[in-house]
Amino acid sequence: MNNFQYYNPVRIIFGEGQIEKLANLVPTDARVLITYGGGSAQRTGTLDEVKTALAASGSREVFEFGGIEANPEFTTLLKAADMVNEHNIDFLLAVGGGSVIDGSKFVALVSSLTEQDGTVSRDKAWDALTSYCRDIDSAVDLGAVLTIPATGSEMNSGGVINFSERQAKLPFGNPLAFPKFSILDPTKTMTLPERQVMNGVADAFVHVMEQYLTYPVNAKVQDAFAESLLKILIEEGAAVKADPENLETRKNIMWTATMALNGLIGTGVPQDWTTHMIGHELTSLHAIDHARTLTIVLPSVMRELKDSKKDKLLQYARNVWHIKADDNGTELNDDAIIEAAIKQTENFFRELGLPVSLEDAELDATAIDPIIKQLEVHGMVKLGEHGKNDLAVSRRILERAITSKTIKNK
Repeated sequence: MNNFQYYNPVRIIFGEGQIEKLANLVPTDARVLITYGGGSAQRTGTLDEVKTALAASGSREVFEFGGIEANPEFTTLLKAADMVNEHNIDFLLAVGGGSVIDGSKFVALVSSLTEQDGTVSRDKAWDALTSYCRDIDSAVDLGAVLTIPATGSEMNSGGVINFSERQAKLPFGNPLAFPKFSILDPTKTMTLPERQVMNGVADAFVHVMEQYLTYPVNAKVQDAFAESLLKILIEEGAAVKADPENLETRKNIMWTATMALNGLIGTGVPQDWTTHMIGHELTSLHAIDHARTLTIVLPSVMRELKDSKKDKLLQYARNVWHIKADDNGTELNDDAIIEAAIKQTENFFRELGLPVSLEDAELDATAIDPIIKQLEVHGMVKLGEHGKNDLAVSRRILERAITSKTIKNK
């Protein structure tokens, strides 16, 4: 296991009816900006519930900013940041899924990057994003009310922002972006469309894989924890599809998605993130749901990099999928075990109604060159746990992803 430091200050308030706790969580004299997305928070009554809780005590002034996109847009978020300055906001409350929380973190970080007229500088904010927001040394306080379990943003200090004008989807992270608290009420997930629920399961699954499927460093706690999270998502993904009204299933999915990316399983171990970086370009260029880009790319990453990931792939196959022999009981060789695990992963995604190839997303080989160009523009030329996944490797990954038919190693 590698040396590490682990820090996570986020207070989690989990369970039914916990939104009322906002009365004690948000400072009583705060000037609050509630941020939310496309309107589901309004339609489901969650926004009214939040405002009622804020009004229950104290003298808070409350403002609203809606319309944060499923892939939070840089230009939209600058409008929210301008509103922070216009109304002297000192507390942001994100109500929604990972996109709203990611976007609110970015607003919290860039609000101080102003021009002389008090508006947020577009150039300074862009420079900050392309530097991962690491150098920002002040931020507006932030809390979250999670409605869509998927990204884990409610318990970490990072996010991803889209800038359509530049065809860019870029990650950022700063310890100042940790939420002060996050409320996780699983009943808020009951009204989600099936597509969003399945996306969330897949997103959490690939988050775990990016931190797990690298090479062994004898990190037994992290490995066992990661494998347990994967098995829970496999089981509960099937369960929620079969019985979407089961609240206990929703609880387990919500908490698993949070644990998948709160930093715990990633401490002391190498991490990959190749699947995410290629997936971001698919979203930016073709507006494919983030989770669906991940299910398209991951199986091909596993096949293309199977030699460098061999030990962990075998561990994944045996400990998560329990693969040792074929249906006739004949013991399999290593290559066969690995391929069987990849096929099981693809089948899991398919059962959730998710794509596993470019073809499934109505794309073909012509999509590859623009993706490679964007990876180069964004400096994504040394990906993976070894920093050796150059553009040629990314191209081979995408070529493998053209069709869901298995492509043999070259």
